Amino acid sequence: MKSNKIDFEVVLKGITATNKITIEEAKKRVDSLAKPLGSLGKLEDIAVKLAVITGKVKNKINKKCIIIMSSDNGVVEEGVASAPQSVTLAQTINFSRGLTGVAALAKENNTDLMVVDIGVNTDKKIPGVIDRKIRKGTSNIIKGQAMSQDECIKAINIGIEMVSKAYEEEYDILGVGEMGIGNTTTSSSVLVSLTGCNIEDAVGKGAGITREAFEKKKWVVREAIRRNNPDVSNPIDIVAKVGGFDIAGMVGVFLGAAYYRIPVVIDGFISVVAALVATRINPLVKEYLIPSHSSKEIGYNIAIEDLGLEPMLNLNMRLGEGSGCPIAFSVVEFSCAMMNNMATFAEAEINDDYLEEVRGEENYIV
Repeated sequence: MKSNKIDFEVVLKGITATNKITIEEAKKRVDSLAKPLGSLGKLEDIAVKLAVITGKVKNKINKKCIIIMSSDNGVVEEGVASAPQSVTLAQTINFSRGLTGVAALAKENNTDLMVVDIGVNTDKKIPGVIDRKIRKGTSNIIKGQAMSQDECIKAINIGIEMVSKAYEEEYDILGVGEMGIGNTTTSSSVLVSLTGCNIEDAVGKGAGITREAFEKKKWVVREAIRRNNPDVSNPIDIVAKVGGFDIAGMVGVFLGAAYYRIPVVIDGFISVVAALVATRINPLVKEYLIPSHSSKEIGYNIAIEDLGLEPMLNLNMRLGEGSGCPIAFSVVEFSCAMMNNMATFAEAEINDDYLEEVRGEENYIV
């Protein structure tokens, strides 16, 4: 078992590619099942992805966990969010009480939450929440960089530490969520810096804001990038200058999941931006990522397309928190049921010779 006393540099060097031998075995198994070729769609793709991550053709999801990073953002001073900053603390408390959106969904399919205070603006110790507070929120990115580079690395290491804990507790799959008023602003700033996309295409309305506040939000993103001038070739510099503790912690979770070879589910906009940062730090991380739903937040599409991934669901969701993860976990479990329990043509005593003429995708996809 890998030690939980690892850090950023060890993880970067320790991430390895997924098992390319298993992919052929898994595809052979999928195509041998008694069904028309490709007819179970994304369930087949997910089953193959699990196989290459774990090195096993047949997998079972016994324990599920969503790691949630909670932190405040100094940029809320600029009026970029409709909710007051106090909501970050209130919802972080409510995670452990089982009262939030993600908590209610997670409870329904026996998913655990690992909630981390990485920078909530409070002196309180929050019951049921892991205290790894760096400080009480980031700095206002209009007035200076969000955090120091050392703080950014510290936040990433906290995310890695949480995956180490999950690994020791034998979780089979992880999800990545967050809570932090103002974090769609910081995520948009990171996304624009990483990809060079247009601000108009990256900045959405988050939890809902007035037209005037929306225009202010776009100005804030533009000005934060101009004033902090992040090094676009250095993802850590970008997060340190215009990101948040929550984003940095989530980056650590994605890196840690790849290091420990645990499949990890992306939630919505903030989560996918963190995943994109992680892949820019180490491209091999992509091989361990499973997207959940397509977020309605506008910048999501840019990030997921940059990753070259496709979400399994479109439920018109934009809550965040990791709320797409428990839903995706159920779909992943269905893919395992398909792989483990369906009969093959041979087991079902069906001659599959007729498939030879239609094995190419052009023969069954219009």
